[in-house]
Amino acid sequence: MWRLVPPKLGRLSRSLKLAALGSLLVLMVMHSPSLLASWQRNELADRRFLQLLLTLAFNPEPLVLQSFPSDEGWPFAKYLGACGRMVAVNYVGEELWSFFNAPWEKRVDLAWQLMEIAEQLTNNDFEFALYLLDVSFDNFAVGPRDGKVIIVDAENVLVADKRLIRQNKPENWDVWYESKFDDCDKEACLSFSKEILCARVTVDHNYYAVCQNLLYRHATWRGTSGGLLHDPPSEIAKDGRLEALLDECANPKKRYGRFQAAKELREYLAQLSNNVR
Repeated sequence: MWRLVPPKLGRLSRSLKLAALGSLLVLMVMHSPSLLASWQRNELADRRFLQLLLTLAFNPEPLVLQSFPSDEGWPFAKYLGACGRMVAVNYVGEELWSFFNAPWEKRVDLAWQLMEIAEQLTNNDFEFALYLLDVSFDNFAVGPRDGKVIIVDAENVLVADKRLIRQNKPENWDVWYESKFDDCDKEACLSFSKEILCARVTVDHNYYAVCQNLLYRHATWRGTSGGLLHDPPSEIAKDGRLEALLDECANPKKRYGRFQAAKELREYLAQLSNNVR
């Protein structure tokens, strides 16, 4: 049985080659010496290769967790193993939903971490954008000791190779993409196009997903609305800046307004977090 070996980030930026199979497939193929050698023969005849395609088709989560491992700074749970569609990860802590009514100080810190995760997955030194397609309070957990927010469900993560996009230059590749606000009746709604996410270099999807489904005052989960930052202290509510930034991040009124609002929101939450510690 072929065993996938988690790559080291130090080799990640040097060893990955651009290929037409797509960023996630390339990510795993180029990190396996045996599969790399298979480029010299018919890959489709290699059993280890249908296995890889089957994994991609049914559940890419193991590939994401091994390619972007937690011990190298990525905000995912630690991968322990997989069997079929079942994936085993380490226990991180209680789900984010458990902190919905936590003290204001704790919720501010968690909100800041969530925005930092959105930024890290969007812009990083390795030129891979990891877009969260399923964002809810149940897909994040909080460490009991360090209070660190971790993504515990990586099944619905889309990986886009920005270098490949720049090389291929698909239509409108360099035009900033603004995700459309989805005012639906269901919980944890997101509106997105995988084709566009994989064809643009600058995308605000992760900011949109975190703000709309977790932080925004109209964010709803398990029948409860208000978002993680509900009921702020009177002085913060009176100031109005937090509400304005959350509104613009979730449902921007200005062109490219979400990009700027997300940046200012991260800075403002960092300020509030420092002030309440």
